[in-house]
Amino acid sequence: MADYLSSWKSEPTYFDESVKKKSNGTNDYRLPQEGKRNVLITAALPYVNNVPHLGNIIGCVLSGDVFSRYCKIVGHNSIYISGTDEYGTATEMKALKEGKTSQEICEQYYHLHKQIYEWFNIEFDNFGRTSTENQTEIAQDIFKKLHANGYTSVASLDQLHCGKCDKFLADRFVSGTCPNCKYEDARGDQCDKCGKLIDAVDLIDPKCHICSETPVVKSSNHVFLDLKQLSPKVEEFINQVTSAENSHWSANAIAISKSWIKSGLEKRCITRDLKWGTPVPLEGFEDKVFYVWYDAPIGYLSITKTLLGDNWTKWWKNPENVELYQFIGKDNVAFHAVMFPSCELGTGDKYTM
Repeated sequence: MADYLSSWKSEPTYFDESVKKKSNGTNDYRLPQEGKRNVLITAALPYVNNVPHLGNIIGCVLSGDVFSRYCKIVGHNSIYISGTDEYGTATEMKALKEGKTSQEICEQYYHLHKQIYEWFNIEFDNFGRTSTENQTEIAQDIFKKLHANGYTSVASLDQLHCGKCDKFLADRFVSGTCPNCKYEDARGDQCDKCGKLIDAVDLIDPKCHICSETPVVKSSNHVFLDLKQLSPKVEEFINQVTSAENSHWSANAIAISKSWIKSGLEKRCITRDLKWGTPVPLEGFEDKVFYVWYDAPIGYLSITKTLLGDNWTKWWKNPENVELYQFIGKDNVAFHAVMFPSCELGTGDKYTM
């Protein structure tokens, strides 16, 4: 199989020879062009804390690659972006298990991911990562605009705290029984069985993942994004894009996103008591980082900036001339269709959405 795959390195057939020339030479083809159909393609960012499996590839990476090849074959001007999602509790937990730093885990698994996708002949224009200065710059810029526009607030949040480990247990550092479906191995942020997002303090019989002790509830100040206030904007966006004649949203994506709007959006915490993540640029929150659900989708933007420098905005802040296609799994719909668009709309900037 390996010999077969290594020999099968297909060269795309280009109907537009100028695309072939530029793709093999300069970076000019990487920018939107007048008179061309400009297509921005992304595949969901896999967590960096494990080895990619066929589900990662089939679920979104291969689909995006096929579409990217199609765009180049027919002469569209396109770029294909993905990378590893490196911040958050998943990385910190893997680092604890392997006795390494979070940075060392990211280095190890980023290169492993990249090598595997290259082995499968997946042709990204850039396969990057989220633990970069570009990520910090863009994530903090979006937050500052949301904050200035009145879409954030500070409130005390009850959290589970492990006395033995002397730390607040964010997300995957705690597990227990789901309060909704009674699944006995639910995480502190989401139940893998019923798919509902949950707060760790609502878990039944919670346990610290590090030492297996039972944590207690303590309060800590956090920043919240006012999704309820942003709901009319994101609902208008969803209705507009899904009712368009050329909409390519799947039936699943439409149903899930409209279900979230119908059930009502509420304020949601966007910070965590962790060390490994994008720093929160707000006085009094120097010891906290952004929660990965806020931070991770911004990776598409920062990875594009790593490829193109300041020209990243010509793709991501150019809705009149660029079409965005995002290849994701079902579990990613709420974040790509509701959460991240809310953040973009809240800045007041004109994003490609």
